[in-house]
Amino acid sequence: MISSAKKRPGRFQTFRGRILAGYGGALLVIAVVFIWSAVRLLSLGQASDSILRENYKSILAADNMILSLERQDSAILSVLLGFGQPALEEFRANENPFFQWLGRAVDNITIEGEKEILAEIETGYGAFLAKAFALFGSEDSPPEPIAFYRKEILGLFESVRNACLRLRELNQETMFIASRRADELAKRSVVSTVVLGVLAVVSGLVVSLFLSNRLARPVERMRTAASEIAGGNYDVRVPDQGTDELGLLAGQFNRMAEKLKQYNDLNIGKILAEKTKIEAILNSVDDGLVVVDSELRVTNINPMAAQFFHVAQAAAEGLHFLEISRNEELYRLLKEALESERPPSIEEGSNILSVKKDDGEMHYQFSILPIRTRPGRFPGVVLILRDITRLRELDRLKSEFVMTASHELRTPLTSIGMSIALLKEGMAERLSDRDRELIEAADEEIGRLKALVNELLELSKIETGRLHLEFENVPVKLICEKALSVVQAQAVHQGIEAAVNIPEPLPDVRADANKVTWVLVNLLGNALRFTANSGHIRVSARKIGYQVHFSVADDGEGIPYEYQNRIFEKFVQVKSGTNTGGSGLGLAICKEIVRAHGGTIWVDSKPGEGSTFTFTLPAVV
Repeated sequence: MISSAKKRPGRFQTFRGRILAGYGGALLVIAVVFIWSAVRLLSLGQASDSILRENYKSILAADNMILSLERQDSAILSVLLGFGQPALEEFRANENPFFQWLGRAVDNITIEGEKEILAEIETGYGAFLAKAFALFGSEDSPPEPIAFYRKEILGLFESVRNACLRLRELNQETMFIASRRADELAKRSVVSTVVLGVLAVVSGLVVSLFLSNRLARPVERMRTAASEIAGGNYDVRVPDQGTDELGLLAGQFNRMAEKLKQYNDLNIGKILAEKTKIEAILNSVDDGLVVVDSELRVTNINPMAAQFFHVAQAAAEGLHFLEISRNEELYRLLKEALESERPPSIEEGSNILSVKKDDGEMHYQFSILPIRTRPGRFPGVVLILRDITRLRELDRLKSEFVMTASHELRTPLTSIGMSIALLKEGMAERLSDRDRELIEAADEEIGRLKALVNELLELSKIETGRLHLEFENVPVKLICEKALSVVQAQAVHQGIEAAVNIPEPLPDVRADANKVTWVLVNLLGNALRFTANSGHIRVSARKIGYQVHFSVADDGEGIPYEYQNRIFEKFVQVKSGTNTGGSGLGLAICKEIVRAHGGTIWVDSKPGEGSTFTFTLPAVV
């Protein structure tokens, strides 16, 4: 264990100091390369400037002196040809420019030998002017001007002109030498800059590799140690890294590992005890329980669930769910619960699993719940299997009893109904108003009891699986109009407008026409029962996807919210105002008939704004 009382590290012994020192050195090398390059470029620029500044003036002066001298020679020739005064003015006009350029050349003497050439030019040009003025004089002019020109002036002209040419050539040669010197300087600058740049790059790479290795090694050791601790090895420690920040971090890391080891040693017994307690609770639960993790591997399974899946309890733990069950639908629901982090949506009646055994068939109702350990974390899903075999058997016995009782009640009810009908026909004139009211009430109650018995028989057939459906291709509009015709007279009697609204051609549906008509008639009867006079009822249908949606909408009282989730259950009656509804079986039968067709049924309603009952049937493609 590393002591926390460490000597304070020096400035360049810290993690930050080492980084600054390493990369500061690299930056210093780059700065040296930059300064060296700037100096060499400045020297090259000064050399080029020297070429232009020192030699170009002398070359320009030599060229202009030659130009002035040649113009003066041309003026002398013009005088000889008889163009006296204009040629003389031309001669004098070029005299001053010559002296001006000569003076500039004298002021710019920078090359050895240049002074002697300029002195020769100055002397020769003075003699040239003297001879020329002697030729121009009216009194002392020579008798043979042309011969005088050739003998005295032409030689001086050529001597001065040649001297000017030598001056120009001297400066040009000097410029060429300076240019070559600048080229050599540039080449040396490029070579030296490249060498320094390569040295800087190599130095930077060496420093970077050294620093990365020096800094990454302790970090890698701590990463490896952290992985060991994550795997449960709390005895791992990292070596002492020195007195810098990494050394301090290593010390803190080792202290953390020591604390974790102490905590683990202290709590391992408690954790094992809690695990044993959880296993005992799971084993004592009557329902089957299977717990799977985020990869759908079994982490816990109790004896009842192991018996259901025909696996050994100890062997099942750690296996993938598909290794203990080949039920694809159950696997899909477990996966859905993991991905959505909420219980999957299971259609009513689809959450039953049946298993054949030697003593009969067992039935289990399953539910799937995600496990939430803390907000935002779902480590797994629990599958609950509840044995409902006895409940299913009781339900079967109840259905058989209801069917038997209904059959037994149908005969006496029919007899009573016929007797009341005969009594009404045979003694109608001899009955008092009070007796007639009693007979009418008895007839209505007999009719209601007969309807209840018929509904009970129909429901019993459905529950016992004896519902017979005759499927055929049926036009949608025909079913709707047939159902409406059954209740049309009652609607007119109540002053309610009832109509079929199918705006577009629809495909036929694959259904039992009589059963679907019964569903629509039942829904229309409910709508008439809860719609006030002068109300409206609409029967409509439309195709959505591969299904046809049938709807019965009214603008009546609507359904209270507390009934909307239970309205399709058996014996649920909506109490609203003075109307207590029917037997509470109609919508339950509707639901079972629609489900037998592969469809679904639901209601949309707001109290006081009416209701819309919708069910679906598969369309004929």
